[in-house]
Amino acid sequence: MATEALALALVELPFESQYITSIVRVSLYVSLIAVALSTVFSLPVAIVIGFKEFPGKGLVTALINTGMGFPSVVVGLLVLFLVSNQGPLGSLDLVFTPEAMIMSQFVLATPVITGVSLAAVTSVEQNVRDAAYVMGGTRVDVALVVIKEARFGIATAVLAGFGRAISEVGSVLIVGGNIAYADGEAYTRNITTAIQLEARQGRFETALFLGAILVALVLLVNWLVGRLGGGGRTR
Repeated sequence: MATEALALALVELPFESQYITSIVRVSLYVSLIAVALSTVFSLPVAIVIGFKEFPGKGLVTALINTGMGFPSVVVGLLVLFLVSNQGPLGSLDLVFTPEAMIMSQFVLATPVITGVSLAAVTSVEQNVRDAAYVMGGTRVDVALVVIKEARFGIATAVLAGFGRAISEVGSVLIVGGNIAYADGEAYTRNITTAIQLEARQGRFETALFLGAILVALVLLVNWLVGRLGGGGRTR
């Protein structure tokens, strides 16, 4: 019955197939780019913090951990200020664009990926690093060895960042505007903001269908990371 109801929703509502496809496309485009950029930024930061001892290291770690729970609405307001006409990036005309949504999700995902990656890097035993140094490895070589040993934890960090990004509502609603064209093509409307809109309008079949897609995406990424981790433990 549930399958029939979802199929009926796709048939009865105008532009439904194009509408849902474009929403999923916007969600994946924004979240995957944001998480990829965040990973490129977060992993070197986590390695540097994990390897080096410096004054204020505990404070930096505490700030990263605090950022993992930073209110998304506040992030949305800050990004909106940056890209608004009065902000420093106002000349780029990024208000209510997918690029502004990427910026918002980047800010939200970065503390998560950095924090979990840092925990994974610091959990690598010291004798692994010492062995790499003894074998004549440079700092880069040692870092690569540590990354290899911590790869499952790093993959988990990326998964957590992706989950934080793709399930976000408040910040992307503020900076993206939840825009869809009259022909049903989504511009800045992603899965979460569409679910909110459809539920408020009483179109529960569509909201449930989008919710099922969101859960399926998260489960797929979780399965991929599980496979990666299983392969990494196999000798």
